[in-house]
Amino acid sequence: MDHAVSVNRTDVTDMHPCYEMDHFNYKWASSPSITCVMLNVFLAILAIVTVCGNLLVIISVIYFKQLHTPPNYLILSLAVADLLVGVTVFPLSMAFSVSSCLHHGHLFCKVRGSFDISLSTCSILNLCCISIDRYYAVCQPLIYRTKINDHVVTILILVSWALSVLIGIGLIIARLNNGKCEKRCLVDDIMANTVGPVLSFYLPVIIMLCIYFKIFVVALKQVRSIQNTKSGGTSSKMERKATKTLAVVLGVFLVCWTPFFLTKNTTPVPVIEALNWLTLSNSMLNPFIYAFFYSWFRSAFRMLISGKIFQGNFANSKLL
Repeated sequence: MDHAVSVNRTDVTDMHPCYEMDHFNYKWASSPSITCVMLNVFLAILAIVTVCGNLLVIISVIYFKQLHTPPNYLILSLAVADLLVGVTVFPLSMAFSVSSCLHHGHLFCKVRGSFDISLSTCSILNLCCISIDRYYAVCQPLIYRTKINDHVVTILILVSWALSVLIGIGLIIARLNNGKCEKRCLVDDIMANTVGPVLSFYLPVIIMLCIYFKIFVVALKQVRSIQNTKSGGTSSKMERKATKTLAVVLGVFLVCWTPFFLTKNTTPVPVIEALNWLTLSNSMLNPFIYAFFYSWFRSAFRMLISGKIFQGNFANSKLL
């Protein structure tokens, strides 16, 4: 996600390893350094892993009927957002780094920022929806199936994507106007640097933390009071495991994103650059979390990677 930083254009010590100064212009180096080449190879691998990992999640949920459940549809929506990060934001961020965008208000920098803001907002809103699903599953299990069904999940997903697109478009329009220094300059600056982060990060995170705290309290009570019957114990164990997994997803998200939003205007550009890539790496990590915690996702991944699904119709397979 873009970050407003004050930069001295003549300060070459903060330059990106792939760029150079030419008559006070910041441009791609004619002879990229080894550091630049290695950096871009690493980022390209990161993008490929992000795309492939999230494709596995998307294909698994769509193909295997056992995974056609409301919670997995929310995971599918999250994976689509993460996939688009790998397809759009990664390449644009490699071509137009944070460093270069700080020196040039290029249109592609604003386009990259719009994709970045929209997709990152969509990811966190999907995580909010997932936390709501977990709340009803753990705290209100008797009404869970009536509150969280295909229709409700579809509405949640559509609202998440619509809000994300609106926020992204609103911020890019604000930055386009900001470049013209019109009368709305101050309003646009407040929108881009204050309202945007509040709507895209701080408010959703506070909501999720409150929900998961409530879930944690209820889960502790259930652990202490539940009778070790076969059906009740198994059901409760499955819900706690699902909640734990999605809490880990939230935790990883916070680790990747919080440092970026805590940076100040005085933060060195290389640090901003590194934290920006840390935020994007979050889109790569979620599929590995699912594979580690969920046995049915591991089984689905194995069948997809091995090409077994091309040898017959395994849509109705029982995933372990």
